Amino acid sequence: VQLVESGGGLVQAGGSLRLSCAASGRTFGSDVMGWFRQAPGKEREFVAAIQWSTFYADSVKGRFTISRDNAKNTVYLQMNSLKPEDTAVYYCARARSGSGVVYYSRVYDSWGQGTQVTVSS
Repeated sequence: VQLVESGGGLVQAGGSLRLSCAASGRTFGSDVMGWFRQAPGKEREFVAAIQWSTFYADSVKGRFTISRDNAKNTVYLQMNSLKPEDTAVYYCARARSGSGVVYYSRVYDSWGQGTQVTVSS
């Protein structure tokens, strides 16, 4: 499975961005699709995931929305009310159904190359 993210960029605090992740290869509608992020000097952290339900990190709940279009093999992350602490490289990832708890990066077997999101104050 190949994953390609797009939509990152520079935005002022309070602004919005929408990230996209296009998947190709052997994908299934039952796959878990997740977004993680990694800021400089910090570990990669869970942001959001979607399968039959959606899951969010507390830090983004109410501001970010994950969605998917299975017909297009694409997953989206709508990010509103962005804060400087949201600055990071954002990664899209895929986990097969039943792989485990969606919050853990180790259950994901395919990753994109990442897209930079920078929020200025």
